[in-house]
This record gives sequence, C-alpha cells and structure tokens, in this order.
Amino acid sequence: DRMVTIARIAGSIRFPSDVLLIVAMNPCPCGYAGHATIACHCDERALARYRRRISGPLADRIDLHIPVGTVPVADLDAAPRTPESHLLRESVTAARVRQLQRFDALNAAVAPRRLSLSGRFEPAAVALLRDASEKLGLSARAWHRTLRVARTIADLAGEDGVPLLAVAEALRYRRAGPRTPQALLVGTIQ
Repeated sequence: DRMVTIARIAGSIRFPSDVLLIVAMNPCPCGYAGHATIACHCDERALARYRRRISGPLADRIDLHIPVGTVPVADLDAAPRTPESHLLRESVTAARVRQLQRFDALNAAVAPRRLSLSGRFEPAAVALLRDASEKLGLSARAWHRTLRVARTIADLAGEDGVPLLAVAEALRYRRAGPRTPQALLVGTIQ
C-alpha cells in the first residue's frame, strides 16, 4: 500500500512511502567464496549461518537478485562496455511512457491481478513461469514480482506483449540470490 506506520505509546500515524532498496553482500564472511584465485576460509557452518542472514520472506520481496563477480584488475581502467548513459535514459523513458499509457501507473505500482490480466503475456511465457514456479517453489509474491519484472523487461525492449524470453530473463533474476557469489539485491519493499 506504499505506506509506513510509526507506532508509539500515544498512538500511530501513517505516512506515504515509496522505497527502493538496494542490498549488497559478500558471498561469505571472509568474502572469497567462489573467487577464481583466492581460497575461501569459511567452513560449511559459517557459510550456512551467513546465508541465513537474509530471511526467505525478505529475499522474496526483492525483485532482482544479481550476482556480481570480481572485476579483474586489467578491467579497472578499461573503457565501459555498456551503452552510453543517454541511450539507457531514452530506453527507460520510453518504457515508463509505455507503462503509463497502459496502466496509468508504472509497473511497480500496478496491482498484481491487473498486471496478470492486462499485461499481455504470451501463453508460452505464462506456461514457462507456471512450470518454473512449480519446480522452484515460488511463492505467490515471487510469482507476481516475476511477472512485474518480465513486463518491465518487455517494456525496455519496446515490446507490446511479454514474450517467453522476457519471462526467462526475469526468472534468472529471481533464481539467483544471496546464495550466489557477491549478490546485489535490488527491489521495492511492499
């Protein structure tokens, strides 16, 4: 509902709130699990305890789970290999316009049922999500967040419908997480 409630002895008050949460964590306590050249010093118990620091319900509320690997020293001074920022800005602006035209809101603010009914998901895309949901044990929240991310991926690509590849990409962001090396977690809290 995009609200935060502050409760005190004298009562409580609600304020509008819209949060973008970005979480970064090392893969383990020493920081070297999965590193190509440096050995991890953590035992299995330490790894398991560290990985439980982000609970399942919290991880479930994070839209994008992106593993970030170590940058080789040779690449630190290299020219960026990503599109120019003005091209990214144009793509994001066009996607936002598309979302506002479709829903009168950005995908992040659309109710799950409305997103499911009006998001223009291809049947094969929904079938893939259904199959993955059963195999991965996705919660209803994770299902809807995956739909939302897939719809956004399609918007960024300029697609009217949501193709199978957009759902496949969204699932890759869902499947990774705090158990992968150096996960960077990005999402909105709802």
